[in-house]
Amino acid sequence: MTETIEEGKGTELEEVKEEEMTRRVIYPRFYICVNEEGTGYTGEIHLPGVERDSITLRMNENYLVIKGKTERVDYVRSFGFGCPVDPATAKSRYREGLLTFDVEFKEPELRTVDIDVE
Repeated sequence: MTETIEEGKGTELEEVKEEEMTRRVIYPRFYICVNEEGTGYTGEIHLPGVERDSITLRMNENYLVIKGKTERVDYVRSFGFGCPVDPATAKSRYREGLLTFDVEFKEPELRTVDIDVE
């Protein structure tokens, strides 16, 4: 069986396949600890080569998810907090490939229930 390939066709497909094969998913280096005051967490996430506009940082009281992209790399990482945090207090900064963040611990709910003593 013989097949005819038109000139100029097929090269685009090869380029796409090469790009797909060279794209990588990497878990960025990640450091987190309780801040000096003991009131929350402070963290650092290394995202070399990532533009600020391509970073997504999402957080709820139990975990955070970070995503960032370069031309050839997708950075993806999630982290579960040991103590609940208040995402409304979160602040982040990104400079020269290093994303830092601070977030305060969530105030404990002190709901009490009366219990009958028999």
